[in-house]
Amino acid sequence: MISPSLWLAALLLPPVSAPGPAGLPQKGEPPLTAQTQISGGPRPSEQTGVTFDHADLSIEVRPKQRRIEGSATLSFTARAPLARLVIDLDRNLPVSAIAIDGQALPKRAWSNPDGQLTIALPRPLAAGEKVSARIDYAGTPHVAVNPPWADGMVWSTTADGKPWVASTTEGYGCDLLWPCLDFPSGEPRAVDLHIIVPAGLKAPSNGRLTGVETFPDGRTRWNWQARQPNTYAISLAVGPFEEITGTYQSRYGNKIPLHYWHLPGKEEQARALFAEFAPTLDFFEEMIGPYPFADEKLGVVETPHMGMEHQTINAYGNKYAKAPEGFDWLFQHELSHEWFANQMTVANWDDYWLHEGFAQYMQPLYGQWREGDARYLVMLEAQRNRITNIAPVVRDKLLTEEEVYEPTKGGAGTDIYFKGAWTLHTLRWLIGDRAFFAATRRLVYGRPDPQPGNFTPRYASTREFEALVREEAGRDLDWFFNAYLRRAALPELVETRQGDQLTLEWRAGGPFAMPIEVKVGDRIERLTMDGGRGVLTIPAGAHVVIDPMARVLRRSVAVEQLQAWQARQTAAARP
Repeated sequence: MISPSLWLAALLLPPVSAPGPAGLPQKGEPPLTAQTQISGGPRPSEQTGVTFDHADLSIEVRPKQRRIEGSATLSFTARAPLARLVIDLDRNLPVSAIAIDGQALPKRAWSNPDGQLTIALPRPLAAGEKVSARIDYAGTPHVAVNPPWADGMVWSTTADGKPWVASTTEGYGCDLLWPCLDFPSGEPRAVDLHIIVPAGLKAPSNGRLTGVETFPDGRTRWNWQARQPNTYAISLAVGPFEEITGTYQSRYGNKIPLHYWHLPGKEEQARALFAEFAPTLDFFEEMIGPYPFADEKLGVVETPHMGMEHQTINAYGNKYAKAPEGFDWLFQHELSHEWFANQMTVANWDDYWLHEGFAQYMQPLYGQWREGDARYLVMLEAQRNRITNIAPVVRDKLLTEEEVYEPTKGGAGTDIYFKGAWTLHTLRWLIGDRAFFAATRRLVYGRPDPQPGNFTPRYASTREFEALVREEAGRDLDWFFNAYLRRAALPELVETRQGDQLTLEWRAGGPFAMPIEVKVGDRIERLTMDGGRGVLTIPAGAHVVIDPMARVLRRSVAVEQLQAWQARQTAAARP
């Protein structure tokens, strides 16, 4: 997801949901229950006790009515005895019929008072038995207030009045659109997706296109197949799109289909963005490993909201903005999530920083790959000034998405992005490139030697990453991860001078043996800081600079003062 620091910029943009005729749902309508707003966290045993084998989804999008009509056939294998199914589905999408293994159920067999659809099975299942549930539903999905952060459907129109529709569901979850298991490890192993749209519109979506059918009235059905998309990755994107296609010859020997669906009248800008696809792919494949979904596609679609990492069909709404680093940051950020969110998915939202911290760090790393150290440091500096240290990044408990993302719910807010990125920057310097990228590659692919075809999407955690770093670096770094991820305050480096002796000491709320570079005159010395303390003799008159290349994330009084001043300026500007 995009950094919440962009909330203000998003609020200054024109509304993305067209007002529409009176009587149609507007932003925030229809309202959501507290249950539907929860994604992740503790789940019923009926959900954790099944394997989600397959989802066959048919969704008709009716822009004029701001309505969808769906039919979902969900296949599960019981891992424990099972008497009922518990499926997440927004009650704004009422169910009209349910069949279990082809047998229609009476309406008394299911209920959905608050957003969890409970279905009594005709007979209990033993562990290892399979079950298929067909659920027919329809209704008015929740309209996003400020997508992609406060999410839902976005009903918009193009400049010439044609429907332009998109969905975004990471925050509140997949149950805004279809009956699902709304927690990270509830991914279906495979999805067949059939999207029906009005005449003249297209519906690019996840995975591989298997065909487009045209009905007598001009409506079309777009048929897609995707393997193991993450729970919020199923995407609706509907509009009068034009398409740019190409093929990328991977450094791993395979070919990757490239697709960009954009609005009419944007061809010149669209082709300029499309030209970024291949070099950005080359960067990721060199630094991390093979593009995870080469057998499907690399797809991007222009949307009336900022963006989202929908697997193989990333949403792009950055309006082709230009930036001094010379590449489109939004496209690059969302593409990075194909590795860090879609291929490697956290099983618990508490580890959300593995998605966003890595994605954020990939931006200065790409700047370094393209232009060198100066660009890398400039981009990192911009991120450093946004670190707030309001809460720990990791709390080692099962959390919902909003409990991690929202400061009002105890979450770390922007720090899962910027503090996460700087934690990785410091870690890379501490253990070296070989160990850093080896641990990262194993985190993403589950193996050290990824090649096209020898890996599948996987779940990961902070604890696993720590173990991988320990193995690759050959030393225990618990003190490092505890300081940066499990404590809110940053380590502080305290300097004292006595005569020609400079003493540096870490205050970090626990053990912290981070080495530090010190520039004395023209030479740079590295203090090992054993026990969190180091002493250096300084020649008379020598100029001293601590950490001259900004390698170590630590407390900065200057940044704290800047943030306090910015907060006062913002408060004073309010009416």
